[in-house]
Amino acid sequence: MTSPLPEKAADTTAEQPWPVRVLSLKISDYVDRMSQLWVEGQVVQFNPRGGTAFLTLRDPDVDMSLSVSVPMNAVNAMPIPLAQGSRVVLQAKPTFWTKRGTLQLEARQIRPVGIGDLLARVEILKRTLAAEGVFAAERKRPIPFLPKRVGLVTGRSSAAEKDVVENARRRWPAVRFEIREVAVQGTTAVTEVIEALRELDAHPEVEVIVIARGGGALEELLPFSNEAMVRAVAAARTPVISAIGHDVDQPLLDLVADWRASTPTDAGKKVVPDAQRELALVDGGRDRLRRAVGRRLESERAGLRALLSRPVMADPVALVRVRRQEIATLRSRAAMRLETRLHRAADEAEHLRRQVVALSPQSTLERGYAVVQHRDGRIVMDRDEVGIGELLRVRVARGDFGVRPVSDGIADDPAADAGDPPVKAAPRRRAPRTAKATARPTTKKSS
Repeated sequence: MTSPLPEKAADTTAEQPWPVRVLSLKISDYVDRMSQLWVEGQVVQFNPRGGTAFLTLRDPDVDMSLSVSVPMNAVNAMPIPLAQGSRVVLQAKPTFWTKRGTLQLEARQIRPVGIGDLLARVEILKRTLAAEGVFAAERKRPIPFLPKRVGLVTGRSSAAEKDVVENARRRWPAVRFEIREVAVQGTTAVTEVIEALRELDAHPEVEVIVIARGGGALEELLPFSNEAMVRAVAAARTPVISAIGHDVDQPLLDLVADWRASTPTDAGKKVVPDAQRELALVDGGRDRLRRAVGRRLESERAGLRALLSRPVMADPVALVRVRRQEIATLRSRAAMRLETRLHRAADEAEHLRRQVVALSPQSTLERGYAVVQHRDGRIVMDRDEVGIGELLRVRVARGDFGVRPVSDGIADDPAADAGDPPVKAAPRRRAPRTAKATARPTTKKSS
């Protein structure tokens, strides 16, 4: 015995799935419970068959569409004939065909969307985008002076393309174009223009993009007021020039573009500079520069003539001669002062040299004095420092020699011990030598 099928889609499992027929019936049952509704769109296909007309209703802003069947008597009741590209609003009931698994609308009434309604919707969109800052002047980018390559979005073999290209090349023959031919009216105009715009915006050499179309009826220009196209232009990194219609036509593309050309011809003139005018400007600038340089040279010549006409310039070397004499006088004076200072310095040096000589130990030795030193080089300053028999070094004016003391000094005077006043001692007779004084051979004289 088979188990019953789940009642709800959430109850289905891999072990208990719904057959296709059950799912189709469920969808059909759900769609049948929907009420009638009014829907708006653009007719892209229209195929009358007997008493029923089959058409495809497309959303004008995005690539979505639905199949619609409508009675021919409702179509014939329209005030204007129904054709492809018409904007309509219809009352329909959704139905689901279970055999083919398709959804379609069964229309009861169909009405054309009036121009007034379309303009009102465009005006509402215009206010919305303006409030967002899409049309703000500060976001518009400057048009390059001489672009490497010009991107052109236009209709296939259209007069607008010829107007832009011929007028641009007439002004600047070397201009290069990157052209994208697309539909500029009808159901695919919005998607094709947006795709071409994005392709040119990504091109590395395209520095400006022109979207051009000749004039037309208001309904034909409605794609250029489409929100998706307006936002695509606002998001482009490359400056965009709008050249749609004539002066009286102003779709929303004109407001969002970085520069609006009144006609495609005007766009061709704006996109590149006039070569003849630029050459004339260069020639004029060269002439002005030549005249300015000539005036400057003449002014400098006049200044030189005025300088040469002065009395001081009658003898150009007079000023140099005076300065040369002054320099010679200063050099002579400086030499005399330097010589005087040198003589003074020499005298001072001689005076100091004599003082040094007079105060030097050698001068003292020259007067008959001697310097007595111990063996270790210490100078004998006290008699008590000398021991009997110690080898001493005696330095005189011209050399030195060694001696050994034989006594510690002269005996004390008895009279001094008795307290008598000191008397002058008689010259003492040289005592016989008890110890021989040893003289060290002198090898050099002291300096």
